[in-house]
Amino acid sequence: MTSSTSSTATAELGEDSQAETLQPPAIASSLTEPVNGFGNGAIHYPPMGFGKHKPKMLLMGLKRSGKSSISSVVFRKMAPQDTLFLEATTTIHKDSMQSFMDFQVWDMPGQIDYLDGSFDMETIFTGVGGIVWVIDAQDNYMEPIRRVTDTILHLSELYPDIKYSVFVHKTDSLTEDYREDTIRDIMQKTSDELFDNGLENPPVSFHATSIYDNSIFEAFSKVMQAIVPQLPTYEALLDTVKATCRFEKVFLIDVMSKVYIATDTSPANMPAYELCSDYINAIMDLSDMYVYDRPQQGAPDARIKDIRTQTAESLVCCVRNHTLYLREINAFLALIGVSKEPKFVQEKAMVDFNVQTFQDTILQVFERS
Repeated sequence: MTSSTSSTATAELGEDSQAETLQPPAIASSLTEPVNGFGNGAIHYPPMGFGKHKPKMLLMGLKRSGKSSISSVVFRKMAPQDTLFLEATTTIHKDSMQSFMDFQVWDMPGQIDYLDGSFDMETIFTGVGGIVWVIDAQDNYMEPIRRVTDTILHLSELYPDIKYSVFVHKTDSLTEDYREDTIRDIMQKTSDELFDNGLENPPVSFHATSIYDNSIFEAFSKVMQAIVPQLPTYEALLDTVKATCRFEKVFLIDVMSKVYIATDTSPANMPAYELCSDYINAIMDLSDMYVYDRPQQGAPDARIKDIRTQTAESLVCCVRNHTLYLREINAFLALIGVSKEPKFVQEKAMVDFNVQTFQDTILQVFERS
């Protein structure tokens, strides 16, 4: 991993090059208008935020469904095999995450009925951006379906902005046919139950997950995108980067959790995300050895000021016939592009220029929101 400033070379790097550079004024004027999102939609850089209150994400489900394991693997970087020694959650466990945005993850004990009148629902559910309900695919799932539908029906009128996600968890040990049948059955039964109770088109998404592969990070990426403000703006910017740099797929990823908060609007590409996930693991391991202390803002030394403007960058070629390009956006986020373009390395100066324009623009989005 190297640290370098972006190049200002022009796009004319070859007679047959058809790519165009980004136009900073056009992007800045058309893509940086605030877009309403969860809460008041405010973003503070660094880190991104939501006003005075941190948004909450609740992990709910029956006992031993895998909630604590998911939280530990995604947000605390615990090895999946070490989660076997985690104790059952008996009280509400709150984690404050200082990542690409400040938010809280509440791990809720599965043996408690939070809809019971003895609990202060306002304290628990006020400020919640999303609820993830974890269902153990290897266990009887009729009771979890009843609980999740009761929760959605009860909260839909009081807290209509909450987004719901159902993780059909521990699917790694199921055969492919049985896994698909289980997911389909859970989706059908949940949707039918909600429809029978008068809730049409509920804001519920379903994901097959396991902590032993990248499916859990892919699922959490979808969950986070539902509560991230200005998602359409990020997607529009990434679409522009993808087109001008001729990436096959491009992600804006939180490097600590490997959750991508936005990607371009082309169809999902799980193999490309798996490449990026492995790439980040390697980058983070190298960063632990080669990281440097960055100067404080306002340092008078011109040389120190020049160093401060540099951003981390990395390029890897010939990874399963792909080229991977990484550029640090800020202390939490990185842009990773996946390309099959044979002339990518020769045209890297053009890519640097375009990605630098993207970085400048998206930081303006953070500041103006």
